[in-house]
Amino acid sequence: MARQRVLRIGEEIKREVSEILSSELKDPGLKKMTSVTDVDVSRDLGYAKIYVSIYGDAADQDRILKILEKAKGFIRSEIGKRVRLRHTPEIEFRLDRSMEYGAHIEQVLKELDTGDESGED
Repeated sequence: MARQRVLRIGEEIKREVSEILSSELKDPGLKKMTSVTDVDVSRDLGYAKIYVSIYGDAADQDRILKILEKAKGFIRSEIGKRVRLRHTPEIEFRLDRSMEYGAHIEQVLKELDTGDESGED
């Protein structure tokens, strides 16, 4: 039962942080390049790791992560206003590289597929 509550709160935080990034923060690069992919909330609801996917090269990713780190206090206060909890969890932003990894795996599979057709039959 407690795990279900933690998952539900994580989804609520994910939805609210997505809304905050798209409408509340002033940086125009955040709207186009950043999406919240997952939120991992600790069992005691004291900490939340927010995983973000950032479209762009490493320099863009570093720049966006720095902006998010500077805005962490504002984002946390907005979460506190929007999500009804006794204590708002401490938040930490982490880069989600699953999209990059998926694209890499797809590329490797395509290369293997073209290699098999040329020498197999």
